[in-house]
Amino acid sequence: MKFLEVNKIHQGRSEILMKQIEPESVALSFWSPPYFVGKEYEKDETFDSWQAMLRQVIHHHSKALKPGGFLVINIGDIRCFKDESIPRFQAMNISMQKSKITREMVLEAKAQFPEFSRYQLAEHLGCSEQTIDRRLNGNNIRGGKYEIQTRVNLVGGPLQTYGQECGLYLYDHRIWVKDPAWANCKWTSNSLKSVDEYEDLYVFWKPGQQTIDRKKLEPQEWKDWGSRAIWFVKSVRANDDHEAKFPLELASRVIRLYTDKDDVVLDPFMGSGTTSIACIRHGRKFIGIEKEAKYVALAQENIKKEMSQLKLNI
Repeated sequence: MKFLEVNKIHQGRSEILMKQIEPESVALSFWSPPYFVGKEYEKDETFDSWQAMLRQVIHHHSKALKPGGFLVINIGDIRCFKDESIPRFQAMNISMQKSKITREMVLEAKAQFPEFSRYQLAEHLGCSEQTIDRRLNGNNIRGGKYEIQTRVNLVGGPLQTYGQECGLYLYDHRIWVKDPAWANCKWTSNSLKSVDEYEDLYVFWKPGQQTIDRKKLEPQEWKDWGSRAIWFVKSVRANDDHEAKFPLELASRVIRLYTDKDDVVLDPFMGSGTTSIACIRHGRKFIGIEKEAKYVALAQENIKKEMSQLKLNI
């Protein structure tokens, strides 16, 4: 079999192309998978196919990783999926109510005119039909008035299961604290939900001896983040060329911590090429896989720019 070339981005689905990686050649696999949140590149996925894809990709690492190698998955642990079987999350946010009509006033009107519809009650009380509905039922804070409810699922558990199925073991768990997202969205202001400000790094280990060399990082780096569970790294400021990029600093930390010079790093969801750029800057080799042709071209262009800049700095 012809193995995937190193220092190259390969177009295709990881579930298929990872079979062509030279066995036990990868020291680290670092990636952030599609989150199944409605992005354009996820349009053909279902929840079941998304889970099956993650499981297959993780299973392929049992052969691709070196003994003692690591798999690091960056993912937002909380995912929301439509589920008709659970009740709607409701909230009566009194601080945001614009109408002076209260629930008690609506109930009193209903008792006085039991035959009235919501529209007739609204006309009688001088408010909107929506106000009547909200006073009686509260706000559906996930999905709006007509959408079905969403169930919150954690994905860390399934990831751990997929790893153990193929002989990879959860080794560590770190938290990437990023810039708060959606701080001003109605979903947050209408509920007690916290602002989204962190993602998870799940670290899996393939049994085998690993090398720990404190000289890879400066003493202050070990103190600040090398031995810390919480990493503070600012988010990418503009996702203008790709919908979901993680910062270069995040990839650099993972690569420097879990690999040595000239090691091979795999990213089966390469996107815009951030992992490859981090590898180039820190003297590592890379294998990239990306199913979208436009992102393969984008990653290749970013690599070309990085190599040109590197030559200028030498």
